[in-house]
This record gives sequence, structure tokens and C-alpha cells, in this order.
Amino acid sequence: MKSWRNDLFAWLLMLSGLGTILLLMGSTFYMVVVQSLGWFNLSGESHFSLEHWRNMLQDPVLHSSLLYSIRVSLLGAFGSVLFAYPLALWLRQPLPMKEGIIAILRAPMFIPGLVAAFLFVNIIAYHGIINELLIALRIINQPLRMQNDDFGWGVVILQIWKNLPFALILVGGAVNAIRNDILDAANNLGANRWQRFTNVIVPLTLPAVQVTLILVFIGALGDFAFYSIAGPRNTYSLAKLMQTTSMEYGEWNNAAVIAVIIMITAALCTLLITSLIKPFSTRKGDIK
Repeated sequence: MKSWRNDLFAWLLMLSGLGTILLLMGSTFYMVVVQSLGWFNLSGESHFSLEHWRNMLQDPVLHSSLLYSIRVSLLGAFGSVLFAYPLALWLRQPLPMKEGIIAILRAPMFIPGLVAAFLFVNIIAYHGIINELLIALRIINQPLRMQNDDFGWGVVILQIWKNLPFALILVGGAVNAIRNDILDAANNLGANRWQRFTNVIVPLTLPAVQVTLILVFIGALGDFAFYSIAGPRNTYSLAKLMQTTSMEYGEWNNAAVIAVIIMITAALCTLLITSLIKPFSTRKGDIK
């Protein structure tokens, strides 16, 4: 009885904060879903209809936006982890000026994304820093076209640069949590450096890698600033398409459909990343 009362008291204490969060998130999710189904129209009659879903799912602009956003977000997420992982292993060692190096690596966290996008565009612009430097060194005769490339490499670079400090915090925490005596035990059992990395470090840090990939991907999928400034001009991102559909065309129901598609895409890709990584983090082998 006493244990039951303690649990109830704990839930009541959490209700003020957790209840507020669930109410705000739940009401927002409810509004977006029902608006995509024809209710809460800002103009005209409100009634249940699947017409908005039918129109958007048949729209080739949405198809290209979806593929483009998923591609760039996945590349940004995996790129952030690929750069953060070796940095985390390197920073695990005692280094001179280690605190200064960490401070420099975390600097992008304090720069707003919109400012970073404008700075990046000025660097790669037709008459930007890189082109002017290459011309001054007589490497090229005419400026190169690097801004707003069709594939979206500029957005990928920005996503990696912006999310690298966040990925480094998560992955670095997992790497630093590995005790030295575990690695020493593997070394005493005959494991070389590569075997210690693949059989000890990687499995122990994969949960952090999984969380990092999911969080960075979700943030990149809904990003607006990088896609709007550095993205291609012939393809919308999902966030840009939703903003254009609602604010410029006034089609709020169609914009709600795009919002639901963003949430569904984030959930499906989260399940995909989890299903791909989980077997490697829980694998078992025979003791030899």
C-alpha cells in the first residue's frame, strides 16, 4: 500500500510539468491532423474530406521535396556522426589545450542557423571568398558556380557544421564513459587496436550514435533557414513547401498535410535507423 501511494505521489508531482507538455503537444498534433482532414478551415466550410490528402499525394512537387529533404537530412545526420566519432576518440586522450579545442568545436552551437547560412553563402558565392582566392592564386580563370547547387551539398555541409558540436557531446559522452580497465582487459586477452575498437568501443557507443542520428535527422528534416538560403532553387524542402503553401497561397489544409507527412517521415526514419543499428549494439558471440 505504501509503495502504491509513493508511486501515485510521484506521478502527481510530474503531472504539472508533464501534463503541460502533453497538452501543448497533443493539442498541436490534434489541430494539424484534423486540419489536414478538412476541419478548421480559415475560409469556406469545414467538413471531413480526404481531398487535401489526395491532391498533395499526387503533387510531383511534394514528391521531389520529400526525397530531397530525406536525402539531405540523412547525409547531414550521418556526416555529423562520422566527423564526431573520430574527434571523440581523439579528445579521449590527454591533449595540451584540450579545453580550448573543445570550445572551438562547440562554437557553432552559439551561432544562429540563419547567420551561419548567410556566412556560408558569402564564402561560396560567385564572387565569394573561395572563388576570389582561387582566381588570385591563378588556379581558375573564371568563378565557379557553387551556390545553391541542385543536389543540396551546401545544405549538407551546413547541417554537418551546425550539428557537429551536438553530435560530439552525445558520442563523446559515450566514448568517455568506457572505462580504461575494459580496454586493458581486451588488450590482455590479445585484442589489437582495431579489435578493441570494433568489438568493444563500437558496441558500447552505438546507443549514443543511434540517438544522435535520430535527433539530428529530425532537426534537419524540419529545418527552414539552411534550405531557404543555401538550398537549390529548383526544389523545395518540406519546411519551405509548407511555409509557401500556407503563407503565400493560403492553403492551410494542404500545409497541414505536409506537416503530418513531416511527422510521419520522421517517425518512419527513426524506426529505420533503430532497426538498422540495434542488431549491432546487441550482438552476441561465442567466447573463444
